[in-house]
Amino acid sequence: MKNRERMIELLTGVQSSKRNYYTELKKTVGELQKKNIQLEIINEVMKGFNVEMSMDDLLRNVLEKLKSIFPIERISLSLIEGKNLILTNVYPTNSFALKIGTQFPKDCSLYWNVMNSAKPFLYKKQNQSNQHHWFEENAFTEMGLNSIYLFPLNRKGHATGVLSLGSKGSLENDSSDLSFFQQLSDQLAVCIENTNLYKEVLITKKKWEKTFQAVPDAIIIFGLNRVILQANEAAYHYFPTKGRLIGQPVDELLFSLEEDHPFKKKIVELQPSSSELHIENKIYECHCYPIFNDSNVHFASIIYLEDVTAKRRIEAQLIQSGKLAAIGEMAAGVAHELNNPLTAIMGNAQLLLRKAEIDDRNYRLLEAIYECGKRSKNIIQNLLTFSRQDEYLFESCSVNESVHQALGLIGNQLSRQGIQVEAILDDTLPDIEGSCQQIGQIILNLLLNAKDALEDSDKSDQHITLKTLLEEESTSIVLTVTDNGCGMGEDVLSEIFHPFYTTKNATKGHGLGLSVSIGIAQSHGGTLQAESALGEGSCFILRLPIPEYENDH
Repeated sequence: MKNRERMIELLTGVQSSKRNYYTELKKTVGELQKKNIQLEIINEVMKGFNVEMSMDDLLRNVLEKLKSIFPIERISLSLIEGKNLILTNVYPTNSFALKIGTQFPKDCSLYWNVMNSAKPFLYKKQNQSNQHHWFEENAFTEMGLNSIYLFPLNRKGHATGVLSLGSKGSLENDSSDLSFFQQLSDQLAVCIENTNLYKEVLITKKKWEKTFQAVPDAIIIFGLNRVILQANEAAYHYFPTKGRLIGQPVDELLFSLEEDHPFKKKIVELQPSSSELHIENKIYECHCYPIFNDSNVHFASIIYLEDVTAKRRIEAQLIQSGKLAAIGEMAAGVAHELNNPLTAIMGNAQLLLRKAEIDDRNYRLLEAIYECGKRSKNIIQNLLTFSRQDEYLFESCSVNESVHQALGLIGNQLSRQGIQVEAILDDTLPDIEGSCQQIGQIILNLLLNAKDALEDSDKSDQHITLKTLLEEESTSIVLTVTDNGCGMGEDVLSEIFHPFYTTKNATKGHGLGLSVSIGIAQSHGGTLQAESALGEGSCFILRLPIPEYENDH
């Protein structure tokens, strides 16, 4: 029975058919495996872009998979940079005779030939005739490569680089393999382009973010639902008590305005607008602009806030300073005009005094007229001296003389207000190098501040004490101006030397006196300090260096 079955198989060729079937099946399975690996390679290239894999890592993964189906030992990329074709990536990283960054010459380069033709090329060492000598041939020989696939990286109708696949064995011009490699090259071209675009987007994004954060003024972006989407660092400094700004309603953050306020209406209507806002004792220039997308659809708005509080105060003070300067010029003019009648009054009084008897009642009246005229002339002279702001020259001067000069201007005014003024001056003080008028301005400012402090005090016994002395070791002269007025708390004491800071109302002061005074003291190489306690009065201490001490040191 077995022999009969065997005989039938031999006669019908069944066994031979089975062998052919298994052979074909095995071949088909091999081709499917090859196709699967090729798909994995294409997928690897696509995935490499998505996970931001480096190009060297991408080439390594591609080559490892290619090795399983092709006799390929080396892979490289050469890309166009500007007008040059440059070797950019090689794997394995030690398999190169040409260094990374090598520029290929256009006239004798196999790579450029593939670029210009935009077609693949199979280089085989044994097939090259002596009539062609390519720039890359020596490198191929040095690396022991006998066959090299070269494929252009085509993108949007032009070549952007060359993919090189090298083998020490023999590669063939199989149409299906060439189709796969060209597909791989094209996918690499897309990947490289996308990577470059992605990097440009990241760089642009980083530049924008750095610029956004570097702007010193507050920038706030809010959506159509009027909720804050983004804010720069300056916005957090503008509103330190608000915590996290993102997610907060922009109205609650910024606007304590009535609904019918013109600026708020424009914000609601999403129109470009500008206004000056007062928020939490600050003055802001506020600008609002709508943001549109590529389809010209409004999707958000920007609010740009600039803190102009100091600017507005300075502008107001400059106007006031201009008024004060005009008053100073007018006072100087009036003083010059008063000098003439005062000279006549004093001269005539002297002539009449010569004729009058000492025992005569008129003699005492004429003497009083002469003394008042003399005092008025001294006041006018001090006023003229004080008004010459542009004539300050440093020379040898006496601090005590500056005290007398300031008291000559304001001493009588203080006495009429019931303020006792005591000057304890050390007559042995040496002169300093400076401006007597400028030092007198410091003293005058301190006396005016002391007067205002006493006016705000309810004490019946009001007094101001000026004292000069030589500091220990004779390094500097010290002038103190002490009053028993209302005094200052620690919070005020830390601010009084800042420009435009004042606790007085607009009719009494503008916050410039002490800031100007400390500037004058520093220009003389000295210091101006304050000591005070609320309700107990204040003491201002001016220290001015002695020239001899400065020269010795």
